Amino acid sequence: MKRIIGIGEMFVSDDPADVITTYALGSCLGIAIYDPAARVGGLLHAMLPDSTVDPEKAREKPLMFVDTGVPMLFRACYALGAMKPRIEVKVAGGASVNNLSSSDMFQIGKRNFLMLRKLLWKNGVLITSQDVGGNASRTMSINISDGVVIVRSNGKEKFL
Repeated sequence: MKRIIGIGEMFVSDDPADVITTYALGSCLGIAIYDPAARVGGLLHAMLPDSTVDPEKAREKPLMFVDTGVPMLFRACYALGAMKPRIEVKVAGGASVNNLSSSDMFQIGKRNFLMLRKLLWKNGVLITSQDVGGNASRTMSINISDGVVIVRSNGKEKFL
């Protein structure tokens, strides 16, 4: 079954029929995790790096933020039987889409990716593959039956 998630949302599954998709990954990050032994995976669409910039919003919508959403994604997959040593992490997005001027003053995409790398590193988890940066929006999907992640951008598909 096709599952669509929006900004600040996630979905996890152990149903091999599920394909989880998110659209419009500009500066946002799509973070897909998958345990191939348990066949459990999930996808998070995080918008901002750091929940401390708006604690009230973070309490209401913790999945909007990399620092609070990623731990929730991992815990939800653990609850379905995933184990940290087996988890593969695939990431897309983090673009600089506000290139109307020559500089991207806030560098949200870059900061999102840096926050993710720091968080994963502190927890002994590595990124398996990535399609980040640039200035194009992306669509990301994960197939729960086999963990295949597909990123679409500018009419092209890339397997992570």
